[in-house]
Amino acid sequence: MRDLRHVLTRLQAFQSKFERLLASARKRAVRSGVAPGRSPTRLRELTGFGANPGNLRVFAYVPEHLSPNPPLVVALHGCTQTAEDYDHGTGWSSLADIHGFVVIYPQQQAANNPQNCFSWFLPGDITRGHGEALSIREMVEYAIETFAADPRKIFVTGLSAGGAMASVMLATYPEVFAGGAIIAGLPYGCASNVQEAFEAMFTDQGHTAHALGNRVRAASQHRGAWPKISVWHGTSDPIVNPSNSEDIIRQWTNVHGLLEIPSHEEAIGTHARRVWNDTYNNALIEAFSISGMAHGVPLAMNAGERCGAAGAFFLDVGLSSTHHIASFWGLDESPVEMPRAVASIQIPSDGRASVISGAAVKASYNSASLAQGEERRKRFPLDPNAVIAAAFKSAGLPVPEIPSASPGATQPVAPDPIIAAALKCAGLIHS
Repeated sequence: MRDLRHVLTRLQAFQSKFERLLASARKRAVRSGVAPGRSPTRLRELTGFGANPGNLRVFAYVPEHLSPNPPLVVALHGCTQTAEDYDHGTGWSSLADIHGFVVIYPQQQAANNPQNCFSWFLPGDITRGHGEALSIREMVEYAIETFAADPRKIFVTGLSAGGAMASVMLATYPEVFAGGAIIAGLPYGCASNVQEAFEAMFTDQGHTAHALGNRVRAASQHRGAWPKISVWHGTSDPIVNPSNSEDIIRQWTNVHGLLEIPSHEEAIGTHARRVWNDTYNNALIEAFSISGMAHGVPLAMNAGERCGAAGAFFLDVGLSSTHHIASFWGLDESPVEMPRAVASIQIPSDGRASVISGAAVKASYNSASLAQGEERRKRFPLDPNAVIAAAFKSAGLPVPEIPSASPGATQPVAPDPIIAAALKCAGLIHS
């Protein structure tokens, strides 16, 4: 009985500390004037995505123009937040407009957790094929079918409890995700009840890399390539101990079979970045330590990297995690090419969206004839000379003086101006 009272007392103390820290962060944001008014929502709710054993909701952002077979980003909010809060703060939908990918935002319900935290610590919700993990997997499958997303380009990110839930998804469904980004989160399998969750959040657990890696390997029967991982944490985080970021790193370096010593380290202002490469020099894991940052998503409110909005748990530190994560995943390599038809989102007067089924969308794409495709190529012919000229310009080299093509005409490669520009660059000719 005495032990039980001790456990309950400690649990109550942890809970009080947690609630106090959350409230304090929100009050500081209000006092500092970084809680701006909210613009109308850019998100629309999706329904009917599956059995939904975790009792979650999901919202989507689909830009007006999608790249062909667009990538899909799953963005998981933190405690006390909603899908709309997370989009507004991180700016993922703004990047989706630029690069033509789809974003879905799973949302917790108060019936599951009074603080709106994802249940990243409950066995029934973090096991493959069960609970909230399965609900999110169903959302991903529904979005792939509905928006014709590329199943090879699915990514997941999240903050705090959402970051810990991103760890869950990467561990339980590694074959689904090409990459993940965990912000102020925790490693997979570090807790199995509320008390252990608070212990993991507030204290240094001292797990070995092998034990951490075993938890991921045991979460599925996956034996293929593992997702690439981006880890972000503030050095002054009072809510989730920064030691958790080191545990996440050691968990995934072990899974990838990498040394714990990074391949590369660099300073970005006062912040630090470490990178772990494979034998082909491809970055598989990166970790940012954000100097002096408390609990939240790193943002940059300067004009160059501005994305999202500063506020409680969205902190202007001069470095945009949203921009960098998108680049790390290669999303900035997939700009919008041409407008295309997407799933129709119809919004009735009650504000809830209904989305046509994935099968219907697939049928609409499959019904496009080869003749229609040929017509599009005729209307938008590819000029190889323009591509080559753009490559020279991007590299800072003299641009070949290639004659302009007639509108709609097929332009052959003009070798003479290209060779002349290359010789000029090499200093072999001067005019």
